[in-house]
Amino acid sequence: MNYRNIPVKKNIALVAHDHKKDDLIAWIQEHEEELKKHHLIATQTTGKKIEEKLGVGVQKVMSGPLGGDQQLGAMIAAGEIHVIIFFWDPMEAQPHDSDVKALLRLGVVWNVPMACCPATADFILKSPYMKEEYQAMQADYNTYLNRKIKD
Repeated sequence: MNYRNIPVKKNIALVAHDHKKDDLIAWIQEHEEELKKHHLIATQTTGKKIEEKLGVGVQKVMSGPLGGDQQLGAMIAAGEIHVIIFFWDPMEAQPHDSDVKALLRLGVVWNVPMACCPATADFILKSPYMKEEYQAMQADYNTYLNRKIKD
């Protein structure tokens, strides 16, 4: 098994669908002091709202439907995102649903801690691992890739 290092100061991706943005902002305000200790990355509209509410800089990628979810996915694959907080709307179909599923899939592939609701986000943020370096297990996909090439 391989491992990758998650540093003390984590890169946290913050994403929310339109009907969940207020929920995410409320959650962020509740955990403002802890979140300010980390590097925040968000899709465009969500990032602007976070900056307004927290008064901190947020690295912004494009809006989700315009490619932001894919940009975050690339950052996950490159090991640049350590935690994902993604409040997605389970009651409304999204025009970029395939991008959303790809983002969630990559989070699992690369073993990134991921929360899709406030309770899970609370558990992640309150974990002792948020205050220290962490060695995350990383599956070795070379075996899988080599098997696929032979097939």
